[in-house]
Amino acid sequence: MPVIPVQLIAVTGLLLLTACAEMPTEMRFYPDGADTGVTRLWPDLPEVPRYRYAGQLTGEHNFGPAERSEPGAGEKLLRWIVGLGEGNRQMPRILVRPQSGMVDDAGRIYVTDTGRQALFVFDGLQGRLHIWNQADRGDSFVDPIGVAMGPAGEILVTDATLQRVVRLHADGRVLGSYGGDVLQRPTGIVFDPATQQAYVVDTRAHRVKVFDAAGTLVREFGSHGTAPGQFNAPTHIALSGGRLYITDTLNARLQILDLDGNPVSSIGRRGLYVGNLTRPKGVTVDADGNIYVVESYYDHLLVFNRNGEFLLPIGGTGSSIGKFYLPAGAWGDRQGRIYVADMYNGRVMIFHYLGADT
Repeated sequence: MPVIPVQLIAVTGLLLLTACAEMPTEMRFYPDGADTGVTRLWPDLPEVPRYRYAGQLTGEHNFGPAERSEPGAGEKLLRWIVGLGEGNRQMPRILVRPQSGMVDDAGRIYVTDTGRQALFVFDGLQGRLHIWNQADRGDSFVDPIGVAMGPAGEILVTDATLQRVVRLHADGRVLGSYGGDVLQRPTGIVFDPATQQAYVVDTRAHRVKVFDAAGTLVREFGSHGTAPGQFNAPTHIALSGGRLYITDTLNARLQILDLDGNPVSSIGRRGLYVGNLTRPKGVTVDADGNIYVVESYYDHLLVFNRNGEFLLPIGGTGSSIGKFYLPAGAWGDRQGRIYVADMYNGRVMIFHYLGADT
């Protein structure tokens, strides 16, 4: 094998890295970088479809050149020279155990991952994937669960094991944390921009704790029990139309409360039929008032109308398109997409709401 001069390696490596840095990239919902040609609709035809499969997020495979192309012989040689061949690739930057997420006003998608102990940021504007694992006080994330957009563009992340809410700048810098003296196991979180208050679900305390923009606890509500307004290991929370939607997980129901914690209604009951709730987790509400609840035990996303009437299920156990394996969180965006953290499949499934009049 010929000996390659060190100077040549350095020059070619610099050229290659410069070329790679300048290559425009884009984010695609299909991990292989192209539309798979698979069209899945719910409900199935001949019924009127209300949802369409829109893709999935897995990690670095969602990003690629703006125009697909295979590396030429010259690029392959350069990669071999500087040691960037397939045998030298770093560990892939992929989701391991996604928990929950959100989409900000710029379209960036944030996903918490307890397996990777980090917050993934799918940045379509920059065509880049960011992985933030730094919490505060010199700690790294251990068990990040909930994420929400906070005051002044901050990102709020609950860490159930660190027992606090971590405040992050939009560029990932740690700004501090709060709740460490009053939270036992924080999970779901939502921020109300109208009141500048964050509602944090404390699963172990069976309560919801409310913090102002400075991170001071201002009130709390709920207690351990089965009566309306009481909880048994609640996990996730959503805010829509001045109502809080809280998955009361071990009570097998979704509770709807006003912003002061007064019970309004509830949805679901324990049972063996599709549409019943056994272990509800993630919850979100779309612009039409449809309510989405992750039924983690039976691997479904259940859709209810604004009156709590069951409309249809999406899912079932498996790893194919539209199937789940112990799903966790759910959230939506302004484009009518619904995201589900498919935890044990290591991905986020995306569905497009086609509208009630489709």
